[in-house]
Amino acid sequence: MNKKKLAILGIVGVPANYGGFETLVDNLLDHLPKYFEVTVFCESRSYPEKFELYKGAKLAYLDYKANGAQSIIYDSISLIKSCRNHHFILLLGVSGAVMIPFLRPFTKAKIVTHIDGLEWRRDKWGWFAKRFLKFSERLAVMFSHGVIADNKHIQDYILAEYQKDSCLIAYGADHVSPVDTNDYKKKFSFLDSPYVFTVCRIEPENNIEMQLRAFKECDIGMPYVVVGNWSANEYGMKLYHDYSKVKNIILYNPIYEMEELNVLRSNCFFYLHGHSAGGTNPSLVEAMYLGLPVIAFGVKYNRETTFGKALYFNNFDELKSLLLQIRELDRLAMMVELAKLAKKNYSWKAISKKYIKMFKSLDS
Repeated sequence: MNKKKLAILGIVGVPANYGGFETLVDNLLDHLPKYFEVTVFCESRSYPEKFELYKGAKLAYLDYKANGAQSIIYDSISLIKSCRNHHFILLLGVSGAVMIPFLRPFTKAKIVTHIDGLEWRRDKWGWFAKRFLKFSERLAVMFSHGVIADNKHIQDYILAEYQKDSCLIAYGADHVSPVDTNDYKKKFSFLDSPYVFTVCRIEPENNIEMQLRAFKECDIGMPYVVVGNWSANEYGMKLYHDYSKVKNIILYNPIYEMEELNVLRSNCFFYLHGHSAGGTNPSLVEAMYLGLPVIAFGVKYNRETTFGKALYFNNFDELKSLLLQIRELDRLAMMVELAKLAKKNYSWKAISKKYIKMFKSLDS
């Protein structure tokens, strides 16, 4: 029996490098090619060594940028190329969704869009970009055959805003594992002492400035270690300039080696998560799976992801208050509870089954 053809669009590409959707696709490819003939569209310039196949999926390369304004062209061309000869299309993000209404009359492919949180609310976008992304979100929800929300709060929003049901599928995390400190003590001298850790994109809605300022004002006897893309924009470069020399703050540029990133994550005293936009954030799910105690910004997305079992702050003063009592907080009970919830809800095998079930439900 011939497999149905599935195209996956909207990512930089695979193998994954430091991105939530890329990691999602990389892990889905451990399961989906058993059921579908999969093609993944990739950004040509990010993959100088062009692979034809990866984990049983075909790779197609486009000479456009997958991020920024060019992502609209990148996603649109990917849609046009895949709509003629695929049974299913999985579009990750809404940048190219403006093409969906035009393509629907000319394709038999079932289009599923993962709307990636509420992208239009992010502070990094200007007025026009926000309006465009909101418009794209509307088109994606109204004209896709299926919509995926990765968080219950996003699912509720789609129903309230557009009166449309969506499929709730979160994010897996069992690709991460704890790493012993022994081989890394020379490189990271703080590993055997308590420290607080964050890995994130350096953007305003991730509240990284609030967190850095809180540590600058609170000398709690342990450093704050942050891994992020500081040089990606002026905002990040200014923060790096202002805080890189603060005695209890250690800033690193992006770390792409997973074991090296995991040794920093898995041995921290607390994981600090400041994201205020989006749905189920990959770094938060991964922290839970590693059994880390978590302090998170108290938006509904983060509370849903952690099932209300983390500690939360809503402003600068609340964060400072938590930091000042950080050694007295009940870490162990939280670590056990969050790890248990992650293993139950965030395994890639279970997540993949939900994607397969959704595609098959559209095949009528």
